[in-house]
Amino acid sequence: MIIMTYEQVWDLESVFSGGSNSPELQEKIEALQTDIDRFGELVKKWTPEEGAVHADKLATIFNLSDDISNGLSQGFTFSMAHLSAKQDDQHAPIHINKLSLLATQFSNYSTELTKKIETINNDDWQALLADEPFQSIAFRLNEERDQAKELLSLDLESAINQLSVDGFNGWSDMYDDLVASVTVKIERDGELKEYSAAQADNLLTSAETPEERAKVLEAWETAWQEKAPLFQTVLNHLSGFRLNNYELHGKDSYMEKPLKINRMKEETLDVMWETIDKNKDRIVDFLNKKAELMGLDQLGWADVEASLPVEGADLSEYTYDEAADFIVKNFRQVSPQMADLAQRAFDEAWIEAEDRPNKRPGGYCADLPESGQSRIYMTFSGSADNVSTLAHELGHAFHSHVLRNEPRLNQEYAMNVAETASTFAELVVTDATIQAANSDAEKLTLLDQKNSRAAVMFMNIHARYIFERNFYDQRQKGIVPTDQLNDLMQSAQQEAFQDALSSYHPTFWASKGHFYSTDVPFYNFPYTFGFLFSLGIYAQAESNPDSFEERYINLLKDTASMSTEDLAAKHLDVDLTQPKFWQSAIDLVLKDLDEFDQLAVKFA
Repeated sequence: MIIMTYEQVWDLESVFSGGSNSPELQEKIEALQTDIDRFGELVKKWTPEEGAVHADKLATIFNLSDDISNGLSQGFTFSMAHLSAKQDDQHAPIHINKLSLLATQFSNYSTELTKKIETINNDDWQALLADEPFQSIAFRLNEERDQAKELLSLDLESAINQLSVDGFNGWSDMYDDLVASVTVKIERDGELKEYSAAQADNLLTSAETPEERAKVLEAWETAWQEKAPLFQTVLNHLSGFRLNNYELHGKDSYMEKPLKINRMKEETLDVMWETIDKNKDRIVDFLNKKAELMGLDQLGWADVEASLPVEGADLSEYTYDEAADFIVKNFRQVSPQMADLAQRAFDEAWIEAEDRPNKRPGGYCADLPESGQSRIYMTFSGSADNVSTLAHELGHAFHSHVLRNEPRLNQEYAMNVAETASTFAELVVTDATIQAANSDAEKLTLLDQKNSRAAVMFMNIHARYIFERNFYDQRQKGIVPTDQLNDLMQSAQQEAFQDALSSYHPTFWASKGHFYSTDVPFYNFPYTFGFLFSLGIYAQAESNPDSFEERYINLLKDTASMSTEDLAAKHLDVDLTQPKFWQSAIDLVLKDLDEFDQLAVKFA
């Protein structure tokens, strides 16, 4: 009998007891309604006058705003957790809808507050920012004040927010419901078996032979293609709502919003992709070498991230307990505080990891600000990739942890830097497995996994970016039909991978939930940014380990308090608008590719 140290099913009862239809959650929703009503009254009563901003009243409003934001996050995380772990849960969607309506009401009042703040004259504004509690959140307040200049009338902004509940967000909810209905039928061991999207996704890379993976990919494509017309409708209407919203606010470019959300310049993004493109030939060489070692002319789509079968290498399989202990041990080498947080997450069952049917695909980390905790969602099947994913999400939890005592506004970091802590944590664990290798065969296998991850960042995610640019170009002209979406996706993949693959994934636009996010448009490029940004930080940890933890935590604490370019300049002393930093990060990848090539000769 195997005794498990750590639970693989997360603890949600300590958040709100009583399951997905928790009476405590319902009481919380009622309390939030009361607080939001009071917030609205305070906002309406507060009127800044020249020379009399009434800072004390404004501070009270901000404090209440923080409480409401924390309460909404607590409720959303709890309800989404129930829906993720049991995709046919009947109660969670009802509470998510109630919380969405409250969030909309709160957003309307917040818009009214922002518009009033924008009327404060500059002298009074600067005087306000000179004192606490406003001084410490000055960057974020200035940011919101600038954004207020783009707002429409209060009535129009309120109408848009109201319509978004059943329009914009409604389409995103519809996507989640459709994914829950996807069934992938795969013949295994002479028997036709049905898999959920999450289970089939794991099979795509875990299947042992290229032939098996090709068979799974074919079944995967079939499953998504069957429902493609429905996904097409969702994607078109969701993006159409977004574009109409941009037009109403006078935005000429669909890239303006995602860049502002990520607090970065388009120049930075362009230079990043340009520098990657200049180095892609090395990634193509790696993919070709991997194909050769697999006995293939070219890799197929599902082979890129698949484990490389090397004679003499035992493919690493981990129990959940082994994965937990390995992560904590290696986190401790670079940051004892990060290790302590990870240990707490395992001990207190913050993680939903069990491999079972009826779970949604993917993984995430969500905050519980009122509990001072996080919750991590994934499906753990024992692969090294699963261990990396777990480390990745724990990195997110650590990021939230170090910001816990910062003002609420200073915790709202952009997505591109949100991937900093997660990718850094992932790198720590990945390199630890390579260093612990007992043979060249094992080391080659692990280097392959690491380099495959880089290939995803440089090529797979680049394909998503190219697709989204091309899709939005077309969507501005009208509805984009299913066949065209498939064509746009495949051509983007061929361009990004430089025709290095024998098969592609045309329905990827349907199977990848990132395209359906309403929170962050262009949800994909921040991953590549975070990957390379983390490599730069990781290089500093290796070259200058003294006091690294302190420097690293200070960087994380600033992630919501300045632009991306200023963050890099302050903590890394680099200019993100120049290729030098990006090339220096890519050079670390090239070093891994060189090591792979040297070892591969022994097994060719």
